[in-house]
Amino acid sequence: MTSTSPESSRYSNAVDFGTLLERYGLAVFCGVLVLVTASISPAFRSPTNIQNVFTNVAPLGIVVLGQAMVIIVRGFDLSIASMMATAAVIATQFDGWGGMALPATLVTTLVVSLIVGFANGFLVTKRNMSPFLATLATMIMLQGVRFAWTRGAPSGRIPPELQVLGTGQIYGIPLNLILLAILALFVWTVLTKTSFGRSVYMIGGNPRAAELVGVKVDRTVIACYMASAVLAGIGGLVLVGYVSGVDNWVGRGYELDSVIAAVMGGVALSGGRGSVLGGILGAFLLTVIFNIVLLLGFPVQFQFVVKGMIIILAMAIYRFGGRST
Repeated sequence: MTSTSPESSRYSNAVDFGTLLERYGLAVFCGVLVLVTASISPAFRSPTNIQNVFTNVAPLGIVVLGQAMVIIVRGFDLSIASMMATAAVIATQFDGWGGMALPATLVTTLVVSLIVGFANGFLVTKRNMSPFLATLATMIMLQGVRFAWTRGAPSGRIPPELQVLGTGQIYGIPLNLILLAILALFVWTVLTKTSFGRSVYMIGGNPRAAELVGVKVDRTVIACYMASAVLAGIGGLVLVGYVSGVDNWVGRGYELDSVIAAVMGGVALSGGRGSVLGGILGAFLLTVIFNIVLLLGFPVQFQFVVKGMIIILAMAIYRFGGRST
Protein backbone atom coordinates (compact mmCIF):
# COMPACT_ATOMS: atom_id res chain seq x y z
CA MET A 1 0.00 0.00 0.00
CA THR A 2 1.45 3.35 -1.03
CA SER A 3 1.06 6.64 0.77
CA THR A 4 1.58 10.18 -0.35
CA SER A 5 3.47 12.55 1.90
CA PRO A 6 2.17 16.09 2.47
CA GLU A 7 5.28 17.48 0.77
CA SER A 8 4.75 15.48 -2.42
CA SER A 9 1.06 16.37 -2.43
CA ARG A 10 1.86 20.06 -2.17
CA TYR A 11 4.44 19.70 -4.96
CA SER A 12 1.90 17.93 -7.18
CA ASN A 13 -0.66 20.67 -6.56
CA ALA A 14 1.94 23.33 -7.39
CA VAL A 15 2.83 21.53 -10.61
CA ASP A 16 -0.82 21.26 -11.60
CA PHE A 17 -1.52 24.90 -10.82
CA GLY A 18 1.60 26.07 -12.64
CA THR A 19 0.70 24.04 -15.71
CA LEU A 20 -2.87 25.33 -15.73
CA LEU A 21 -1.65 28.90 -15.26
CA GLU A 22 0.82 28.58 -18.10
CA ARG A 23 -1.65 26.96 -20.50
CA TYR A 24 -4.87 28.80 -19.76
CA GLY A 25 -3.98 31.83 -17.64
CA LEU A 26 -3.83 34.23 -20.59
CA ALA A 27 -7.13 33.02 -22.06
CA VAL A 28 -8.88 33.38 -18.70
CA PHE A 29 -7.39 36.82 -18.11
CA CYS A 30 -8.39 37.92 -21.61
CA GLY A 31 -11.96 36.67 -21.14
CA VAL A 32 -12.33 38.34 -17.75
CA LEU A 33 -10.91 41.62 -19.06
CA VAL A 34 -13.31 41.66 -22.01
CA LEU A 35 -16.34 40.84 -19.85
CA VAL A 36 -15.51 43.42 -17.19
CA THR A 37 -14.80 46.15 -19.72
CA ALA A 38 -17.93 45.35 -21.71
CA SER A 39 -20.03 45.58 -18.54
CA ILE A 40 -18.73 49.03 -17.57
CA SER A 41 -18.22 50.62 -20.99
CA PRO A 42 -21.06 50.70 -23.52
CA ALA A 43 -18.62 52.12 -26.09
CA PHE A 44 -16.43 49.02 -25.82
CA ARG A 45 -19.23 46.60 -26.61
CA SER A 46 -20.58 48.59 -29.52
CA PRO A 47 -20.52 46.71 -32.83
CA THR A 48 -18.33 49.40 -34.42
CA ASN A 49 -15.69 49.17 -31.71
CA ILE A 50 -15.70 45.36 -31.76
CA GLN A 51 -15.09 45.43 -35.52
CA ASN A 52 -12.30 47.95 -34.98
CA VAL A 53 -10.62 45.66 -32.46
CA PHE A 54 -10.73 42.68 -34.81
CA THR A 55 -9.54 44.81 -37.73
CA ASN A 56 -6.63 46.21 -35.72
CA VAL A 57 -5.52 42.83 -34.39
CA ALA A 58 -4.91 41.40 -37.86
CA PRO A 59 -1.67 43.25 -38.82
CA LEU A 60 -0.18 42.62 -35.38
CA GLY A 61 -1.26 38.99 -35.39
CA ILE A 62 0.34 38.42 -38.80
CA VAL A 63 3.74 39.74 -37.72
CA VAL A 64 3.49 37.87 -34.40
CA LEU A 65 3.41 34.61 -36.37
CA GLY A 66 6.85 35.36 -37.81
CA GLN A 67 8.28 36.81 -34.63
CA ALA A 68 7.18 33.70 -32.72
CA MET A 69 9.02 31.42 -35.15
CA VAL A 70 12.21 33.43 -34.72
CA ILE A 71 11.92 33.48 -30.92
CA ILE A 72 11.34 29.72 -30.81
CA VAL A 73 14.74 29.20 -32.48
CA ARG A 74 16.31 31.52 -29.88
CA GLY A 75 16.26 34.56 -32.10
CA PHE A 76 14.82 38.03 -32.19
CA ASP A 77 13.68 40.23 -35.09
CA LEU A 78 13.89 43.99 -34.68
CA SER A 79 13.56 44.64 -38.42
CA ILE A 80 9.84 43.81 -38.52
CA ALA A 81 8.54 47.38 -38.31
CA SER A 82 11.05 48.62 -40.88
CA MET A 83 10.07 45.80 -43.23
CA MET A 84 6.40 46.75 -42.78
CA ALA A 85 7.16 50.38 -43.68
CA THR A 86 9.21 49.25 -46.68
CA ALA A 87 6.30 47.12 -47.92
CA ALA A 88 4.00 50.14 -47.50
CA VAL A 89 6.33 52.30 -49.60
CA ILE A 90 6.57 49.57 -52.25
CA ALA A 91 2.77 49.60 -52.48
CA THR A 92 2.86 53.21 -53.72
CA GLN A 93 5.50 52.67 -56.39
CA PHE A 94 3.16 51.15 -58.96
CA ASP A 95 0.58 53.91 -59.06
CA GLY A 96 -0.74 54.06 -62.60
CA TRP A 97 -0.08 50.42 -63.42
CA GLY A 98 -3.80 49.64 -63.42
CA GLY A 99 -4.61 45.98 -62.87
CA MET A 100 -0.93 45.09 -62.63
CA ALA A 101 -0.33 47.29 -59.58
CA LEU A 102 -1.32 44.66 -57.03
CA PRO A 103 0.64 41.74 -58.58
CA ALA A 104 3.71 43.97 -58.97
CA THR A 105 3.39 45.10 -55.34
CA LEU A 106 3.06 41.54 -54.05
CA VAL A 107 5.98 40.19 -56.08
CA THR A 108 8.29 43.08 -55.18
CA THR A 109 7.37 42.87 -51.51
CA LEU A 110 7.99 39.12 -51.51
CA VAL A 111 11.41 39.48 -53.15
CA VAL A 112 12.53 42.27 -50.82
CA SER A 113 11.23 40.38 -47.79
CA LEU A 114 13.10 37.22 -48.72
CA ILE A 115 16.32 39.20 -49.19
CA VAL A 116 15.92 40.94 -45.83
CA GLY A 117 15.07 37.70 -44.03
CA PHE A 118 17.98 35.88 -45.61
CA ALA A 119 20.34 38.69 -44.61
CA ASN A 120 19.11 38.49 -41.00
CA GLY A 121 19.48 34.72 -40.87
CA PHE A 122 22.87 34.78 -42.61
CA LEU A 123 24.30 37.31 -40.16
CA VAL A 124 23.01 35.32 -37.18
CA THR A 125 24.10 31.88 -38.34
CA LYS A 126 27.12 32.38 -40.59
CA ARG A 127 28.63 35.47 -39.00
CA ASN A 128 27.63 34.63 -35.42
CA MET A 129 26.13 38.05 -34.79
CA SER A 130 23.63 38.37 -31.98
CA PRO A 131 20.04 38.47 -33.30
CA PHE A 132 19.59 41.84 -31.63
CA LEU A 133 22.50 43.49 -33.46
CA ALA A 134 21.93 41.70 -36.77
CA THR A 135 18.26 42.70 -37.07
CA LEU A 136 18.97 46.17 -35.67
CA ALA A 137 21.53 46.70 -38.46
CA THR A 138 19.02 45.48 -41.05
CA MET A 139 16.37 47.78 -39.62
CA ILE A 140 18.66 50.80 -39.92
CA MET A 141 19.73 49.90 -43.45
CA LEU A 142 16.11 49.51 -44.56
CA GLN A 143 15.31 52.90 -43.08
CA GLY A 144 18.22 54.47 -44.95
CA VAL A 145 17.26 52.90 -48.29
CA ARG A 146 13.62 53.88 -47.76
CA PHE A 147 14.41 57.51 -46.96
CA ALA A 148 16.86 57.77 -49.85
CA TRP A 149 14.35 56.31 -52.30
CA THR A 150 11.42 58.49 -51.17
CA ARG A 151 13.54 61.51 -50.18
CA GLY A 152 11.72 61.46 -46.89
CA ALA A 153 8.25 61.94 -48.37
CA PRO A 154 6.56 58.87 -49.88
CA SER A 155 4.00 59.67 -52.54
CA GLY A 156 1.56 57.78 -54.71
CA ARG A 157 -1.60 55.80 -54.19
CA ILE A 158 -1.80 52.23 -52.97
CA PRO A 159 -3.65 49.62 -55.07
CA PRO A 160 -7.39 49.79 -54.32
CA GLU A 161 -7.38 46.03 -53.67
CA LEU A 162 -5.21 46.65 -50.60
CA GLN A 163 -7.76 49.11 -49.27
CA VAL A 164 -10.44 46.49 -49.69
CA LEU A 165 -8.25 43.96 -47.86
CA GLY A 166 -7.57 46.42 -45.05
CA THR A 167 -11.11 47.66 -44.48
CA GLY A 168 -13.45 45.24 -46.28
CA GLN A 169 -15.77 42.75 -44.62
CA ILE A 170 -17.63 39.56 -45.45
CA TYR A 171 -20.81 39.12 -43.43
CA GLY A 172 -19.37 41.51 -40.85
CA ILE A 173 -16.06 39.67 -40.58
CA PRO A 174 -13.02 41.79 -41.53
CA LEU A 175 -11.17 40.47 -44.56
CA ASN A 176 -7.80 41.02 -42.91
CA LEU A 177 -8.95 38.88 -39.98
CA ILE A 178 -9.79 36.08 -42.41
CA LEU A 179 -6.32 36.43 -43.90
CA LEU A 180 -4.82 36.21 -40.40
CA ALA A 181 -6.77 33.00 -39.75
CA ILE A 182 -5.53 31.47 -43.01
CA LEU A 183 -1.91 32.38 -42.30
CA ALA A 184 -2.17 31.19 -38.70
CA LEU A 185 -3.55 27.84 -39.83
CA PHE A 186 -0.72 27.50 -42.34
CA VAL A 187 2.01 28.35 -39.80
CA TRP A 188 0.41 26.07 -37.21
CA THR A 189 0.38 23.21 -39.71
CA VAL A 190 4.02 23.78 -40.61
CA LEU A 191 5.15 23.92 -36.98
CA THR A 192 3.13 20.97 -35.69
CA LYS A 193 2.72 18.60 -38.62
CA THR A 194 6.01 18.75 -40.55
CA SER A 195 9.60 17.73 -40.00
CA PHE A 196 10.59 21.37 -40.45
CA GLY A 197 8.41 22.32 -37.48
CA ARG A 198 9.93 19.58 -35.35
CA SER A 199 13.37 20.87 -36.29
CA VAL A 200 12.38 24.40 -35.23
CA TYR A 201 11.45 23.24 -31.74
CA MET A 202 14.49 20.99 -31.46
CA ILE A 203 16.80 23.87 -32.32
CA GLY A 204 15.09 26.08 -29.77
CA GLY A 205 15.41 23.41 -27.12
CA ASN A 206 19.05 22.52 -27.78
CA PRO A 207 20.80 23.61 -31.00
CA ARG A 208 23.80 21.33 -30.43
CA ALA A 209 21.66 18.27 -29.83
CA ALA A 210 19.59 19.09 -32.92
CA GLU A 211 22.75 19.30 -35.00
CA LEU A 212 23.97 15.94 -33.68
CA VAL A 213 20.79 14.21 -34.83
CA GLY A 214 21.12 15.60 -38.33
CA VAL A 215 19.03 18.78 -38.26
CA LYS A 216 20.26 21.48 -40.63
CA VAL A 217 20.41 24.14 -37.93
CA ASP A 218 21.66 27.09 -39.97
CA ARG A 219 19.30 26.40 -42.84
CA THR A 220 16.30 26.13 -40.52
CA VAL A 221 17.15 29.32 -38.62
CA ILE A 222 17.59 31.24 -41.87
CA ALA A 223 14.21 29.93 -43.06
CA CYS A 224 12.58 31.21 -39.86
CA TYR A 225 14.03 34.69 -40.38
CA MET A 226 12.88 34.67 -43.99
CA ALA A 227 9.38 33.64 -42.90
CA SER A 228 9.37 36.46 -40.35
CA ALA A 229 10.34 39.02 -42.99
CA VAL A 230 7.71 37.75 -45.45
CA LEU A 231 4.99 37.89 -42.80
CA ALA A 232 6.15 41.39 -41.83
CA GLY A 233 5.83 42.41 -45.47
CA ILE A 234 2.30 41.00 -45.62
CA GLY A 235 1.46 42.72 -42.34
CA GLY A 236 2.72 46.01 -43.74
CA LEU A 237 0.51 45.71 -46.83
CA VAL A 238 -2.50 44.87 -44.66
CA LEU A 239 -1.78 47.80 -42.35
CA VAL A 240 -1.34 50.32 -45.17
CA GLY A 241 -4.57 49.07 -46.69
CA TYR A 242 -6.31 49.83 -43.41
CA VAL A 243 -4.86 53.31 -42.82
CA SER A 244 -5.04 54.16 -46.57
CA GLY A 245 -1.96 56.36 -46.28
CA VAL A 246 1.78 55.87 -46.40
CA ASP A 247 4.70 57.39 -44.57
CA ASN A 248 8.17 56.18 -43.69
CA TRP A 249 7.08 55.06 -40.22
CA VAL A 250 4.17 52.74 -40.99
CA GLY A 251 4.29 49.91 -38.45
CA ARG A 252 6.42 51.79 -35.91
CA GLY A 253 6.40 49.90 -32.62
CA TYR A 254 5.28 46.59 -34.09
CA GLU A 255 8.71 45.05 -33.53
CA LEU A 256 8.29 45.36 -29.76
CA ASP A 257 4.54 44.80 -29.74
CA SER A 258 5.05 41.51 -31.58
CA VAL A 259 7.59 40.37 -28.98
CA ILE A 260 5.27 41.37 -26.14
CA ALA A 261 2.33 39.55 -27.71
CA ALA A 262 4.38 36.41 -28.39
CA VAL A 263 5.77 36.28 -24.85
CA MET A 264 2.33 36.93 -23.37
CA GLY A 265 1.10 34.03 -25.48
CA GLY A 266 3.62 31.65 -23.97
CA VAL A 267 6.47 31.78 -26.49
CA ALA A 268 9.57 31.34 -24.33
CA LEU A 269 12.35 33.87 -24.88
CA SER A 270 14.78 31.07 -24.12
CA GLY A 271 13.48 29.22 -27.20
CA GLY A 272 11.98 25.82 -27.88
CA ARG A 273 8.47 26.51 -26.62
CA GLY A 274 5.42 28.36 -27.89
CA SER A 275 2.33 28.05 -30.05
CA VAL A 276 0.60 29.93 -32.83
CA LEU A 277 -2.66 30.10 -30.89
CA GLY A 278 -0.90 31.60 -27.89
CA GLY A 279 0.77 34.27 -30.03
CA ILE A 280 -2.52 35.23 -31.68
CA LEU A 281 -4.23 35.37 -28.28
CA GLY A 282 -1.45 37.60 -27.01
CA ALA A 283 -1.91 39.92 -30.00
CA PHE A 284 -5.65 40.06 -29.35
CA LEU A 285 -5.15 40.85 -25.66
CA LEU A 286 -2.62 43.57 -26.41
CA THR A 287 -5.00 45.16 -28.94
CA VAL A 288 -7.88 45.02 -26.48
CA ILE A 289 -5.80 46.65 -23.76
CA PHE A 290 -4.75 49.51 -26.04
CA ASN A 291 -8.37 49.94 -27.10
CA ILE A 292 -9.46 50.14 -23.46
CA VAL A 293 -6.78 52.72 -22.70
CA LEU A 294 -8.09 54.98 -25.46
CA LEU A 295 -11.76 54.45 -24.56
CA LEU A 296 -11.07 55.40 -20.95
CA GLY A 297 -9.65 58.69 -22.15
CA PHE A 298 -6.01 58.15 -21.25
CA PRO A 299 -3.46 59.88 -23.49
CA VAL A 300 -1.85 57.83 -26.22
CA GLN A 301 1.50 58.14 -24.42
CA PHE A 302 0.04 56.07 -21.58
CA GLN A 303 0.23 53.06 -23.90
CA PHE A 304 3.99 52.94 -23.27
CA VAL A 305 3.36 52.63 -19.53
CA VAL A 306 0.86 49.86 -20.22
CA LYS A 307 3.35 48.02 -22.45
CA GLY A 308 5.97 48.05 -19.70
CA MET A 309 3.49 46.78 -17.13
CA ILE A 310 2.36 44.03 -19.49
CA ILE A 311 5.92 42.84 -20.04
CA ILE A 312 6.56 42.64 -16.29
CA LEU A 313 3.25 40.85 -15.67
CA ALA A 314 3.75 38.36 -18.50
CA MET A 315 7.26 37.47 -17.41
CA ALA A 316 6.15 37.10 -13.79
CA ILE A 317 3.35 34.72 -14.76
CA TYR A 318 5.49 32.46 -16.91
CA ARG A 319 8.43 32.48 -14.54
CA PHE A 320 6.06 31.35 -11.80
CA GLY A 321 4.68 28.67 -14.08
CA GLY A 322 8.20 27.52 -14.94
CA ARG A 323 9.20 27.24 -11.28
CA SER A 324 6.05 25.31 -10.50
CA THR A 325 6.74 22.74 -13.19
